[in-house]
Amino acid sequence: MPAPEPDASIQPRRRRLAAGLLGGGLLAPWWLGGCAAFDYRAPDAPEALARVPPLQPRPRLALVLGSGGPRGYAHLGVLRVLEDAGIQPDLVVGSSVGALIGCFWASGLSAAELDALSLDGGPLTVFDPWPFADRGWIIGQRLQDFVNTRLQGRALEQLPRRVLVAATRRSDKAPVFFSRGNPGVAVRASGAVPGIVSPVGIGGVEYEDGDESLPLPVSAARAAGADWVIAVDVSVRPGATPPTASAAQRLRDQRRRARIEGEAARADFLLHPDLAYDAGPWRSYFVDARRRGEAHARERLPALLTALFAARVAG
Repeated sequence: MPAPEPDASIQPRRRRLAAGLLGGGLLAPWWLGGCAAFDYRAPDAPEALARVPPLQPRPRLALVLGSGGPRGYAHLGVLRVLEDAGIQPDLVVGSSVGALIGCFWASGLSAAELDALSLDGGPLTVFDPWPFADRGWIIGQRLQDFVNTRLQGRALEQLPRRVLVAATRRSDKAPVFFSRGNPGVAVRASGAVPGIVSPVGIGGVEYEDGDESLPLPVSAARAAGADWVIAVDVSVRPGATPPTASAAQRLRDQRRRARIEGEAARADFLLHPDLAYDAGPWRSYFVDARRRGEAHARERLPALLTALFAARVAG
């Protein structure tokens, strides 16, 4: 999800949001979060790949889950429909919130289990605000720990389903990919929204939100050798930017749409639920996004099954 515009009122808004989340019982006090500076150098640090190597065995069916912040809960509705239809991708590729949900699904958690998790103070509400940070008011350590705890300490390569996490190298905005190592660090890097979540250092190199380079990383699935790709775009529809939006916001939305459309064109089948422009970390929004994702996937399921059958791709 694009970062909000910086202006003189942004810090008070950040403080109000943090206070509201704290009041809802979703966060520990900010001073327990640790230091905003972060550089991960442990032996299990994920290695950033500039290119995705072909995987062996070659993936038959890849599922690509796009970025979108709270809109990503639409992914849960899509996953439920795929499960009900017996469609079983053998590779999951995710960017930002898509990486978060993709790693959980690759770990063996069902869509129903992920839905229950999301409604019980789930991963998009695990924030650790740091009001004095100058590069992001959320640290991200709590999200990293949440992911690693839920995945029972397993590395990315140890999950039952193969997974690729897309992030962005901060220095030059180039896409990078993680397929091995600590999943919490990889997911934290993939979701480090500029100006909101502090960038993540791994071995002295800083990474940020996958949305900044590949909001819908279909090209990564293709590079991995996938025969067939289903992509789920949870961004807002083209032209949905409100007329009251600033020129800078409009330009950001246009550039992001251009990045998405280039990737979406490389998918064999695209799912794009109709989601509201305004989104936030509220239970009501999570429920609505999940419902819209499921309704859209069920509407498109007959066409998807027909296409899979014609391509002779196993479910």
